[in-house]
Amino acid sequence: MSLTDKISERVRAVPRSGIREFFDLVLAAGDVISLGVGEPDFSSPWHIREAAIHSLEKGQTSYTSNLGLLELRRSISKYVKNFFHVEYNPNTEVLVTVGVSEALDIAFRSLLNPGDEVIYHEPCYVSYSPTIYMAYGVPVVVNTKGEDDFALRAADVEKAITPRTKVIMLNFPTNPTGSVMPKAELEGIAELAKQHDLIVITDEIYSELLYDDRVHHSIAALPGMKERSILMHGFSKAFAMTGFRLGYACSPPELTEAMMKIHQYSMLCAPITAQIAATEALEHGAGPMEQMRKAYWRRRNMVVSSLNASGLSTFIPGGAFYVFPDIRSTALTSREFATKLLEEEKVAVVPGTAFGKAGEGFVRCCYCTSEEKLAIALERIGNFAKRYQR
Repeated sequence: MSLTDKISERVRAVPRSGIREFFDLVLAAGDVISLGVGEPDFSSPWHIREAAIHSLEKGQTSYTSNLGLLELRRSISKYVKNFFHVEYNPNTEVLVTVGVSEALDIAFRSLLNPGDEVIYHEPCYVSYSPTIYMAYGVPVVVNTKGEDDFALRAADVEKAITPRTKVIMLNFPTNPTGSVMPKAELEGIAELAKQHDLIVITDEIYSELLYDDRVHHSIAALPGMKERSILMHGFSKAFAMTGFRLGYACSPPELTEAMMKIHQYSMLCAPITAQIAATEALEHGAGPMEQMRKAYWRRRNMVVSSLNASGLSTFIPGGAFYVFPDIRSTALTSREFATKLLEEEKVAVVPGTAFGKAGEGFVRCCYCTSEEKLAIALERIGNFAKRYQR
């Protein structure tokens, strides 16, 4: 008997994450400076951890409502109104999830019928296409380009729309490029969504991490868009709460109800300890979050300057905590560059192809590590790049 034959054909067709596949090599390499995993190097701020500890000491270990703690949903509603400038009813329009990854999964499963098309942009976070596919949708790629600062152009989205299109998926600021979406292009995409009666799913997990006086604009806040958008956000990046695994989706009541049906049968509810900690983060976390953002901003400047000096042309990202240097000045593919850099210099970056075919010729470097380690890694990358310059 072959157990492989018993596995769903759809699951068998989904590749392993390009990031995780590469980091099997990293683990085997030993003492490495990693610029690979997109995880803050800061611990969750003490007041957030303390709220979690106190909740356990008080015996708060029960289930919550399927939608999440009402106190947290009220805090989310207030935060989203102040930051994203769109208002949601905490009783019917906010769903607390196990990370944004679960929110994406249940959103696609609640919306898509077999054959429905989802337009999304690459390079992008590795889970978008597989999550669409596993929900029986059809992923439709629109490539973004370095010469456009990796922003998504409404004109390119329009060319991808067909009678089967049902959803447009956005992620800005973007992983892996750090691109920030111009408001004019968002407005153009909003008009397309209204014209073609499409739903927009917008993953805005990096929206607090902006630099150079950039301003974040959510498509959900544009006129006529709240009623056809699912706004997703969470606590992993801005609040350094990756291990708490907590996110949320804000949407009209009909969509929230549909997602909650799947959530209640699969997850039931997000962990109460994480929800209590997240409430503390939203209510009192602005100061520590700003300190972390300033640290990332200094690191970004340091990394971009060094990579450009090494002959690796690097777009200056407006947000998130990644840079996406162009390595085509070497004679190496993205995977060759990352593999040889790991072998020869003990520095880990991620091949751009992990984020889609449009990532060929680039690698992703995450600057979520100390400035001391960054300085060593950048020196090694510089030496490596000079050896392989054409």
